[in-house]
Amino acid sequence: MSPIAVEVIIFLIKAVLIINGLLMSAAYLVYFERKISAWAQNRIGPNRVGPLGLFQSFADVFKLYFKEDVVPKLADKRFHLIAPVISIGIAIGVYAVIPFGDSFTVNIGGAATKIWLAVTPHVNVGILFILAMTSLGVYGITLAGWSSNNKYSLLGGLRSAAQMISYELSMGLALISVLMMAGSLDLTEIVHKQAGGSWNVFFQPLAFIIFLTASFAETNRTPFDLPEAEPELVGGYHTEYSSMKFGLFFLAEYINMVTACAIMVILFFGGWNAPFLYEALALPEGSPLLALTQFGVMAAKMIPFLFFFIWVRWSVPRFRYDQLMSLGWKVMLPLALANIAITGVVMVILKHFGIIS
Repeated sequence: MSPIAVEVIIFLIKAVLIINGLLMSAAYLVYFERKISAWAQNRIGPNRVGPLGLFQSFADVFKLYFKEDVVPKLADKRFHLIAPVISIGIAIGVYAVIPFGDSFTVNIGGAATKIWLAVTPHVNVGILFILAMTSLGVYGITLAGWSSNNKYSLLGGLRSAAQMISYELSMGLALISVLMMAGSLDLTEIVHKQAGGSWNVFFQPLAFIIFLTASFAETNRTPFDLPEAEPELVGGYHTEYSSMKFGLFFLAEYINMVTACAIMVILFFGGWNAPFLYEALALPEGSPLLALTQFGVMAAKMIPFLFFFIWVRWSVPRFRYDQLMSLGWKVMLPLALANIAITGVVMVILKHFGIIS
């Protein structure tokens, strides 16, 4: 088998694994969201379908799949169909450049083949690709509101456009200070720069707080779920959606949660780096077991953030729209700009005294 064919097969296998892994993650995040909300409200939560209710998410998917797909008579049917596809497509497409570990070497057809724990590893503009893709996510929600020919859905879509554009600015500016320290846009290189426990969160705590707050707004999670705002807008941009079209919006929201947590771990918490762990395990460099351990470390770091996303939803009330926009433009944006300026000044001073190169 030619090397190109091997590369194509490996690429397809990784893509299939990531897509199915994301869909399973989203399904069980819904389950854990319901369980955590039940715990917070002293209820039981899903407990009927399967042991401990573990199959409830699959029952919900089957229910949505067999429901009637109702489209308003005066809706723009093309964009009404395209909108959820855009949302789920962009949510999954971001993972083309997100790494989950270093490479490992296996023997394929008598030749040593290096396989990276990423679909396309070492993309030198990886973080720019992620920001560009996530900025396109607003089109799915806005088109959903506009194409439904429903004034409440349209209001939800307009709120989404204003909210997501506003907080994208703060999110992008928060990342600049991290990129200044790393000196690279390659996510794998950023992780390697944090080896030995020198995680960026210790040097850029303000950037982390800004990025975390903006992540709630970008994923439309409480207290930033103004695009939906059920008490005011019936159901928001997805009021006129049913069946699996609604399900795709639902999946996109939870996949975006996983994405936000993965990026936070990579940029601020050392990615798959774990001080002393790999030295203690003494696993050989490039071994599949080491790569599996790195993936496990990455997942273990993401779980607390996923819990935090869910915990906040059931603990904090929704902001008013004026409060949301005021926070984004009058507080977070100036703080992000100030953080860039302070980072630049500190780096110049440290270079002057030869502390950093």
